[in-house]
Amino acid sequence: MEPENHTTVSEFLLLGLSEDPEVQPTLWGLFLSLYLVTLLGNLLIILAILSDSHLHTPMYFFLANLSLVDTFLSSTTVPKMLVNIWTQSRAIPFAGCLAQMYAFHLFGTMDSFLLAVMAIDRFMAIVHPLRYSVLMSPCVCGMLVAGPWVVTNLQSLVHTCLMAQLTFCAGSEIPHFFCDLMPLLKLSCSDTDTNELVVFAFGIVMGISPLSCILFSYVCIFRAVFRVPYARGKWKAFSTCGSHLTVVLLFYGTIFTMYLQPTSLNSSQKDKAAALMCGVIIPTLNPFIYSLRNKDMKAALRKLVSKAASFQD
Repeated sequence: MEPENHTTVSEFLLLGLSEDPEVQPTLWGLFLSLYLVTLLGNLLIILAILSDSHLHTPMYFFLANLSLVDTFLSSTTVPKMLVNIWTQSRAIPFAGCLAQMYAFHLFGTMDSFLLAVMAIDRFMAIVHPLRYSVLMSPCVCGMLVAGPWVVTNLQSLVHTCLMAQLTFCAGSEIPHFFCDLMPLLKLSCSDTDTNELVVFAFGIVMGISPLSCILFSYVCIFRAVFRVPYARGKWKAFSTCGSHLTVVLLFYGTIFTMYLQPTSLNSSQKDKAAALMCGVIIPTLNPFIYSLRNKDMKAALRKLVSKAASFQD
């Protein structure tokens, strides 16, 4: 019998979204388009925020970080999927699989923490407007971003190190389009009780903490807004939260759909759909959600495009 810290396979096979060869060209074109839109949209958001001094505020600092994380999150899975479809090869090396798992959980969890930080920012701006500049100083903003980076890296490192100790059987096919944590555990020939306990513990802490911050912040925001005597004042306060609320509902709505669904024969397909939403679709939509109804962001984007056009002339 092989020792537990040794793997009997050097690579895994990603079964992808569909095994139908006639669908592959359509999937390749669709996900290439989505990926390019994700890169372009998030890059424009970051450049617009960096180039416009009016956007050098905590809210846009957090938005720039969210756009950066969304870019990394999409880049974790989509390029490899495109390569596999193009080359008709489903193989991914064992080390590459672990790296993909590490990155996906890092950036996916970081997404949820940034949404929580952005909720805290809106809470401070609406509930404590007079003390906002002091409460959300550059130092505080830096710590609110740096802290989650440390915690999410620690989580991903623990998961990856524990996974590297497992033994995997020959012919390991992953019924997914990337190396996710739970499908990998199901393929192991070793005892995975420790891994599953760690997954459960981190899932509780890393899942409940950001969501609790978001819920608490919006309860306080709603209470403060409903005390405003004028409808125009209420609408102005709510308008600063609209984009963030939309992204929160998309993100957590997808997660709840995935984890609260009953077990069925189609659960793997539902898991793929949920992963697509969180890892591909939402990062593509975020730049549009945060820019279409935001006058300051639209103005900054127009300035950025004008500068680029004048530079080419």
